[in-house]
Amino acid sequence: MWKTITRRVLLIIPQLFILSILVFMLAKLMPGDALTGMTNPKIDQNTIEQLRIASGYYDPWYVQYGRWITNALQGDFGMSYNYKLPVMQVIGPRAINSLALSLLALIIMYAVAIPVGIFAGKNQGSAFDKTVVFLNFFTFAIPSFVLYLFFILIFGYKLNIFPTIGSVASGLTKGSFAYYMSKLHHMIMPAICIAIISSVSTIQYLRNEVIDAKTQDYVKTARSKGVPMKKVYTHHIFRNSLLPIAAFFGFQISGLLGGSVIAESIFNYQGMGKFFLEAINTRDFSVVTALILIYGFLFLLGSLVSDITMSIVDPRIRIE
Repeated sequence: MWKTITRRVLLIIPQLFILSILVFMLAKLMPGDALTGMTNPKIDQNTIEQLRIASGYYDPWYVQYGRWITNALQGDFGMSYNYKLPVMQVIGPRAINSLALSLLALIIMYAVAIPVGIFAGKNQGSAFDKTVVFLNFFTFAIPSFVLYLFFILIFGYKLNIFPTIGSVASGLTKGSFAYYMSKLHHMIMPAICIAIISSVSTIQYLRNEVIDAKTQDYVKTARSKGVPMKKVYTHHIFRNSLLPIAAFFGFQISGLLGGSVIAESIFNYQGMGKFFLEAINTRDFSVVTALILIYGFLFLLGSLVSDITMSIVDPRIRIE
């Protein structure tokens, strides 16, 4: 198994290399450049052209790519044109915010989705099951931003329980207990919203898997041997029902770590998703290429984590 995992990790290297070329070329095809509309209007065009030449804007693409990938391998993704700081220094705090938000959303999602999905499948046709199915389809049908705005209206403005924007209150000393409590307070509402949206598919998968598993031959065999139904559920049905969830576990983690663009934009949460949109709008190419490369790495890592999780949940499954 470890040899297979090592081989899969090594395969990530050429995949990231191909992705880096595509990302770099797509960034260059974007209209304008980082100096477009971002300089002092009093500066004449000759000065702007000199800045473009000095930054290597007119060099052949392969020269620019070679320079960029060489520096990237050393952890240097260039300077952010907007913030006048190294890219990783700008991304770092936002990546930590997205990581904290995604972990909280993931905990809430699985804490709710797993017991709800299993109980609904176990009690198919009951009032609880019908309610879960209705809420699932209702949540799936409404756009995510509508749910976010609804939570902001009710819990932010009407009840005034949670802050509606930002990732931390202003005026707090960084590193203090009040600072971290404020960050947690700002995370709760967007994390709950993301968890609700993400839990729909998990609940539906679990419910359907439990219902299907109850009709399988191994369940009938166990019942015919006199095995109590409670033991059949705990030792057979629940374990097999978790396989689809394990298959998507890595992708859910990587997706959440990448940052929820819509949620972070609506809540004005300073994470990678919101920062990605800002970088595109301001044509900050260094930030755009770095973020897309990070997203690609997270997706490949999520695929590997899903395969490993599947092999742990079901030892019969081997990573190919």
